[in-house]
Amino acid sequence: MKFFSILSLAAATALAFTSCSADDKKADAAPTAEAATHSGAHTYTCSMHPEVVSDKPGDCPKCGMHLEHTDGAVSNGKTYRMAFSSAPAQLVAGQPATLSFQPQEQDNTAAPVPLAVVHEKKMHLIIVSKDLSEFHHEHPEFKATGRYDVPFTFKSGGDYVLFQDYQPEGAGHQLGRQAVRVAGSPKAPVKFSTDQLQWNGKEYQATLGFSKPAQVGQPLQLAVTLSRNGQPLTDLENYLGALGHMVIISQDTRQYLHVHPQDQADKGPKVGFQTTFEQAGLYRVFLQFNHGGQIHTADFTVNVAPAA
Repeated sequence: MKFFSILSLAAATALAFTSCSADDKKADAAPTAEAATHSGAHTYTCSMHPEVVSDKPGDCPKCGMHLEHTDGAVSNGKTYRMAFSSAPAQLVAGQPATLSFQPQEQDNTAAPVPLAVVHEKKMHLIIVSKDLSEFHHEHPEFKATGRYDVPFTFKSGGDYVLFQDYQPEGAGHQLGRQAVRVAGSPKAPVKFSTDQLQWNGKEYQATLGFSKPAQVGQPLQLAVTLSRNGQPLTDLENYLGALGHMVIISQDTRQYLHVHPQDQADKGPKVGFQTTFEQAGLYRVFLQFNHGGQIHTADFTVNVAPAA
């Protein structure tokens, strides 16, 4: 099972690094895949990256997702945005809050926007601190108000960025993005500069490897090797329908990529991914995996070189 990817912001509201679009930007996508049952030429596209088009089945070079057989079919053509609010309106470190999101049609905000289930949830909320030292993956739930709410408590004050992965029914994946300021004492910012491809938790260890040097425009195979107390993990469990989730965010938080593992028969210790970087710079990589019924988060740092 392979994942969906999402975006790069050229400006505060125009993301262009992904499968999903920004808050107020439309993302075209293909409909559900169907078997090639008629003669003649066929068209296969990535529902996350509509610019990826092929005349044969395969995988998207950007996110690793299976290309869908579309033969020129198009999405519903609507543009979406994500409205955000919180209670209390002023977020304060250490105080419980409710984060609330409402998907809307750009030109008809009163129209209901039903969401499709993607990887077992209707919305995936990624919360990161501005320095990318803190990462959270939450799942807002639909309420009778038509909004999607999730309780959350920020541990410290400072600047954070919220990303929402979601897919309106009949449309492609979208990405909402908001920057928020949390009142209260901030923690000292962490500065990342050099590659960090080894992660050590309390019991678990993870190593990130690339098939080639990380470079813009280079299709890359990524492999994470997992162990516990030095022993390879061979009994990983699925988390949201996959052996792992990987989120990659640029240092300025304007580029965002969310990928899922490649298909594999075993349960570790290696979990494979694939992607293509479209802009150079420093990125933080967050991997989530499930072992023993517990979700663990490993983090890495990688510098992506310009295209040759």
